[in-house]
Amino acid sequence: YKLANRLIDAVEAMAGRAPEKFMLVRSSDDAVRAMQSGRIGLAMGMENASPLNHQLENIRFFADRGISYITLTHGKSNHICDSSYDENRRWNGLSPFGREVITEMNRVGVMIDISHVTDETFFQVMEISKAPVIASHSSPRHFTQGWERNMSDEMIKALAQNGGVIQINVGSTFISQQARDWSDTMAEKRKAYLEERNAPPHGMEARKFSKEYRAQNPFPYATLDDVLANFEHVIKLVGIEHVGIGSDFDGVGDSLPEGLKDVSHYPALIAEFLERGYSEDDIRAVMGGNLMRVWRQVEALASNP
Repeated sequence: YKLANRLIDAVEAMAGRAPEKFMLVRSSDDAVRAMQSGRIGLAMGMENASPLNHQLENIRFFADRGISYITLTHGKSNHICDSSYDENRRWNGLSPFGREVITEMNRVGVMIDISHVTDETFFQVMEISKAPVIASHSSPRHFTQGWERNMSDEMIKALAQNGGVIQINVGSTFISQQARDWSDTMAEKRKAYLEERNAPPHGMEARKFSKEYRAQNPFPYATLDDVLANFEHVIKLVGIEHVGIGSDFDGVGDSLPEGLKDVSHYPALIAEFLERGYSEDDIRAVMGGNLMRVWRQVEALASNP
């Protein structure tokens, strides 16, 4: 809770120091105003609902501070729900408090983000939420079979029926089975290496192993074609109105695809869409329009429950 507030303070300070460059974005209308004024809009989300700290009123508190979406959990299960990365699944989906959180987020007008959650959690959210939800940085499981962090076709269809959007995570391990397999193999060998030496999982020995393993076994970076394949899988499955860009540039480390290493490469992605026959309206929808539509619907439901 305290850390979340300090991070929000930092964003506010950034906008306060350079108001000619930055604008705090607390609503979908703010996002439009920031763009129209030529400033960078600073919209805030909370990736992990742990700062709610068992207090339902904290949803309103953080919304008032500018939090527009909340990712229900992250790498570990929390008091809201189970995480796809965590073998400890005490709730089998949402906790009783988590079910209240979904209803309250609808009431307050905060977008629900289901990236990182277990399949059980996802389908329970679909049953409860009256507003469309987002997967802010997930990809189709079609290309990474059996990996729960991504979304199955059944989940993507349910998300679309809910009116939501899956925003494609472009990390190579999210969009390519070859990269996924490389990552899993490296993790297994690193674990065995550290266990032999009784070394901690995130210490110097772990970093040394990862560096040497990567030098001897070059990472199989995905390509722009892989990125487009993930987008087009969703488009063919549920329509272009339910897919967006999630990127996760700051979260996937050195695994970003060739040709899409940062936001400066977005023109190359857009060029690929154009070459494949997508209209400018289609591309606007993917690059932000679909998310804006969900954001407005969430706000509208909160205003007229």
